[in-house]
Amino acid sequence: MTTAVAWLAPVCALIGIVTAVYLGSWVLKQDPGPDKMNSISLKIQQGAKAFLMSEYKLLIIFMAIVAVVMAIALSPITALAFITGGVMSAAAGYVGMHVATRANTRTAYAAEESVARALNVSFKSGLTMGLCVASFALMGLSLWLIFLVFGVNVLDPELMHHNIGMVEGFATGASAVALFARVGGGIYTKAADVGADLVGKVEAGIPEDDPRNPATIADNVGDNVGDVAGMGADLFESYTGSILAPTILAVTFGSLGGYFATSDFVWAIVAPVVIAACGIITSIIGLFAVRTKEGADLHKALNRGTYVAAGIEILVILVLFCIWQSQSVEAQPIFLFGSVLCGLIAGLAIGKITEYFCSDHHKPVHKIAEAAETGAATVIIEGIGTGMLSTIAPIILVAAAIIGAFFFGNLAFPAAALAGLENGIMVGLFGVGLAATGMLSNTAITIGVDAYGPVADNAGGIAEMAGLPEEVRDRTDALDAVGNTTAAIAKGFAIASAGLSAISLFVSYQATMHHYLPNFELSLTDPLIVAGIFLGAMMPFMFAALTMGAVSRAAHAMVEEVRRQFREIKGIMEYKAEPEYDKCVAISTSSALREMMLPGCLAVVVPILVGCADPAMLGGFLAGAVATGMLMAIFMSNAGGAWDNAKKYIEQGYFGGKGSEAHKAAVVGDTVGDPFKDTSGPSMNILINLMTIVALTFSPLFILIQTML
Repeated sequence: MTTAVAWLAPVCALIGIVTAVYLGSWVLKQDPGPDKMNSISLKIQQGAKAFLMSEYKLLIIFMAIVAVVMAIALSPITALAFITGGVMSAAAGYVGMHVATRANTRTAYAAEESVARALNVSFKSGLTMGLCVASFALMGLSLWLIFLVFGVNVLDPELMHHNIGMVEGFATGASAVALFARVGGGIYTKAADVGADLVGKVEAGIPEDDPRNPATIADNVGDNVGDVAGMGADLFESYTGSILAPTILAVTFGSLGGYFATSDFVWAIVAPVVIAACGIITSIIGLFAVRTKEGADLHKALNRGTYVAAGIEILVILVLFCIWQSQSVEAQPIFLFGSVLCGLIAGLAIGKITEYFCSDHHKPVHKIAEAAETGAATVIIEGIGTGMLSTIAPIILVAAAIIGAFFFGNLAFPAAALAGLENGIMVGLFGVGLAATGMLSNTAITIGVDAYGPVADNAGGIAEMAGLPEEVRDRTDALDAVGNTTAAIAKGFAIASAGLSAISLFVSYQATMHHYLPNFELSLTDPLIVAGIFLGAMMPFMFAALTMGAVSRAAHAMVEEVRRQFREIKGIMEYKAEPEYDKCVAISTSSALREMMLPGCLAVVVPILVGCADPAMLGGFLAGAVATGMLMAIFMSNAGGAWDNAKKYIEQGYFGGKGSEAHKAAVVGDTVGDPFKDTSGPSMNILINLMTIVALTFSPLFILIQTML
């Protein structure tokens, strides 16, 4: 029965893949425009592909080393699952980027006709990426679960718990690739963006994406490797974690604690993948709701698709829990619908809050733009304050979602909740895990709404470089401005779900360690645990420092190269000589590949070292990292998005418009915000998820070491 129900997941994943193939084919059949536009697009395609291939070569070496360690320290199957997770994450990013780098010129050409047609092309390109990410993740994870967990006799709990430990390798591989892809892509794109803005806009006074700017091709390549491939890998791991976390909890509570009756246990372990499976179908339905007319509100069109998908998903999940309720032995699983609602409502509310702080339609961005009249310093001060202020409501919402989901989880399993008071296993946290699943169940359309933004940004660059009419650039800029906000909203979903998933994984780690090491206890009176909390709280700051420093060093090299070309190549400013675009692409590529290795390796190595030293200390370490990591992620992502849209708000003609002193100050603020929102900030949720899943995956090693001491 369990396996039969679970097969719904790979079937829906296959439907998602088929739909992605159809959408991608449709996009590629659209008119790419004249040769001049195609030649620019070809340079972007070649640069993006060259970077990804170089990045993947390094990742192959890294993953091979980690897989060997896993095979020796854990098991060969865990190592194979690790490789599978990494390969499928990389594949989803590559396919999405392949379509995106070809959709840019098609979007630009469509914008000559209307903004509605341009939105149609760019959004279908983005949804191709979204469906690939969700479908590849669900396909790989569900097949591992079907063969190793769902197919195991529920009367053999120890084997089931042992086997799901091997499946955790899949999530570890996905998270490791996501971190490198986000950091590497973020360093690449921001090095190019900073160099292009500081020298091109501020010093030379030329427009964004002007063909005279040597860094403009590298900048457009960066949009794809960072904001498409990197973002896709990011949400691939968040989505995987949101499905796996409650599944692990169900196995932990049901097998080790023995708290679920057999039929309830069956439903508890398959419910997360079934919810995710339904989310792929509802995301496809949401596609048809994204429609707009010339002059209409683009944001409303995109929000409509998200809300339609979310509304249908809520109804489907309600039906799922009603079926479970009818077959339940002693539980009340209908209350788990409340847990899922807590996650969905919190996710949507965080999206609206993010929109408020990042959109150029609202006061926070207007205040940053106004601050630009007194210079770059006040822009930066106002932006930092806005980012810090933006953390308050999302954290309160996440806290409320945790409490609400936990409350409903206890109502769903009343007997287990009472037993938990005696032995410390809080079964209500299964509801918290399901809240994360609900929050990211519509990942496909969430990514679609996000990934269309870089395509529109590239389309604007091609329009500028190809010399298309001004109204074309105005249309692509309108799409891009909305894309900045939708990207920030998607990051908000990923960050919030990472917090909920990390808590679920953390509880599984605690329960597993306590089961095999009876003396294991997490107490704030233990100095090792307190030390672990402080060390964990330090990790996001160290990670941010490393990634920000990497962008700074790469941007410095880019600025010097752009200045050199302006100085030494005669005729650039008069359009008589073509800049050496390839040299700027090479600088971004080499810098990103060199700088991404240290922060990525630390995220894997440090938790293992701390866990080998003391598993309880690692528990404190994870708690500290999750708390500060979430705050840093929200702060940096929202501050960066607000700075970016403040610049675009001024470019619409406010406070002096393009070329004014206020505009130059806003460009500086946007330049500071670039690594905030596209490198360090969005990497934080991956960092906390990766460190938590690494701790759980390597828990057998920690147990072995402790039993030998």
